[in-house]
Amino acid sequence: MKTVINCIWACLFSIIVMAQEQPVKIVFDVTSDNTKVHQSTVRHVKAMSEAYPNSQFEVVMYSGAMDMVIKDKSVVADDISKLVQKDNIDFVICQGTMKRHKTKDSDLIKGVKQVPDGILEIVSKQNQGWGYIKEGQ
Repeated sequence: MKTVINCIWACLFSIIVMAQEQPVKIVFDVTSDNTKVHQSTVRHVKAMSEAYPNSQFEVVMYSGAMDMVIKDKSVVADDISKLVQKDNIDFVICQGTMKRHKTKDSDLIKGVKQVPDGILEIVSKQNQGWGYIKEGQ
């Protein structure tokens, strides 16, 4: 009986370990101009990318989140600059939002990418099986 119980525990432990090592793909949706949301988003991406180094993360910003990636306005510019250097993390801004805010490429934090439409980028990622997190407060 003791052997059976030990086998059951070993199987459960193996399942838990295997589940934790599964790579994930997560897209973060940021529309807020609230700098606390910007800070929590960076904190989440940083922590998750450290916990799941084989996973992929993309932060999609549009609407009011424009200042999050403007190098002279962002409260998280240093963190974003470091995170975009990793192969498994992308920060992308909607080109439509850039046009509305009259933002130039040179205004962006180095390494931030652009997509034609933020919402369509998120939908595309979800269609590819990515998980979705709406950042807000």
